[in-house]
Amino acid sequence: MSTDLPSYDELLLRTDAPRGSSWGLFPEDPERGMANFAGPTQVLRGSEAIRTGTAFNLDYPANAFEPSMSRSRTPPAQTVTSAHPDSFDDYWDSYWPQASSHIDGLRHRRAHGHGFYNGVPDASIAEGTPELGVQRWAEKPIAGRAVMVDIERHRRQVGEPIDHSVGSPISLGEITDALAAQGSLIEPGDLLLLHTGWAEWFLGLNAEGRGAAKAKRHTTGVAQSRDFLAWLWDSRIALLGTDTFAVEALPADPESPFLASSGEDGGMMHQELIAKLGCPLGELWHLSELAEECHRTGRYELFLTVKPLNLPGAVGSPANATAIV
Repeated sequence: MSTDLPSYDELLLRTDAPRGSSWGLFPEDPERGMANFAGPTQVLRGSEAIRTGTAFNLDYPANAFEPSMSRSRTPPAQTVTSAHPDSFDDYWDSYWPQASSHIDGLRHRRAHGHGFYNGVPDASIAEGTPELGVQRWAEKPIAGRAVMVDIERHRRQVGEPIDHSVGSPISLGEITDALAAQGSLIEPGDLLLLHTGWAEWFLGLNAEGRGAAKAKRHTTGVAQSRDFLAWLWDSRIALLGTDTFAVEALPADPESPFLASSGEDGGMMHQELIAKLGCPLGELWHLSELAEECHRTGRYELFLTVKPLNLPGAVGSPANATAIV
C-alpha cells in the first residue's frame, strides 16, 4: 500500500481527474479502488486480532428483506430439480445480488458529469464486460483488521437512542465519539463496520410495518458531508460495511454539499464514495451478534474477510463476509 498518496483536501484540488477522486492513484490494481489499502500487511495485522477463533456470519438470508426497501430488488425464487431419485440440483430465478447483505461494486454508481471510476468508458459497463465488476474483489478478496463501531449502543448510552422510523442521520462526530468511548483506534488499511441497529429494527417489524417503512423510505445512515469523506480517505479505510439500507441516511440532507453534483441521486454521496473514491460499500450486513460479542469482551478489533461471488461484470454481490474474533 502506498504511503505517499494525497490527502482528501489535495484530492479536491485535482485538475487531472474529477475533484475528490482517487482516479489513477492505484496503478497496480486500479479496479480495486480503496480495497488496495488492505494488503498483506493488513491481513497479518488482522490475524493478530484473533483471540478465541470464534467465527461470525455477517450475511442475512437471501430472502430476509421482504419487502425490500429497494424499488426493484426482490428475494430469489428457488427451483429444485432431480435427474434421478439420488441426484438433486437447484437454480434461482429473479436473483438480485443486492437484495440482502451485499457489497456494492464500482460499476454501481457513475459520477454525474464525469463517468465511472477511473474514467472507464460508459460503453464498457454492460452485460458480458469485466470492467469494474465485483469479481475484482473476488479474484483478490478483501481481508484484514476490522474495527466495529457500535453507534447503536453508544447512542443509547448517551441517552440519545436512534429513532429508525425517521431515518436518523449519523454524524462523523458521533462515529468518532463512539470510537473514543470504545477505546478503538483506526489504523491505515482497516475495514470499518458500523452497527446502527437498523437491520434489526426493520426485520423486527411485521409485514405491514415493513411496507410502511418502504413507502416512507426514511432510513438511518451516515450524514452526507465532505468531512466524512475526508476522514474515510485520510484514515485509509479499505471498506465500509454497515447494517443499513444505503450506508448513508435517506433522504439525503437538504443541505447536502452534493446536491449540485449528484444528479438524480438528490444529494447522496454514493457517487463520491463509489465512483470517485472507489470505496467498497457493504449494506444490510448482519452485525448485531458481532456487536454484542465486542461489547461483552470489550474488544472491538477483529479479523474480517469479504469474498464476493466471482461473477465477471457483476454490479454487486452477496458479501460472504466472515468475522473472526
